[in-house]
Amino acid sequence: MAISKALIAALFLSLFVRHDLVQATETNQVTSNSVSYTTPKKKMDCGGACDARCILSSRPRLCKRACGTCCARCNCVPPGTSGNLESCACYANMTTQNNKRKCP
Repeated sequence: MAISKALIAALFLSLFVRHDLVQATETNQVTSNSVSYTTPKKKMDCGGACDARCILSSRPRLCKRACGTCCARCNCVPPGTSGNLESCACYANMTTQNNKRKCP
């Protein structure tokens, strides 16, 4: 008789725990469905953007190499051949080991 009481208590406890787990899962599904997801940004064409950025540079190969590194890390290149750094903060804030601006 003692075994059957223990068995009934264990079954009751397992059903109670399972019920709580099901409710928690349903709550998470409702919460995750109400969150709006943004689509990830597409990788930009760094080659084309850096070609346009470095076209007037006195050292275009060096400019394109630095620009390509910055573009790959930031996924943006400011428009125009110089300036406009406010449109891409990551690009503007990247520095070399000597604390000089890395990106052209």
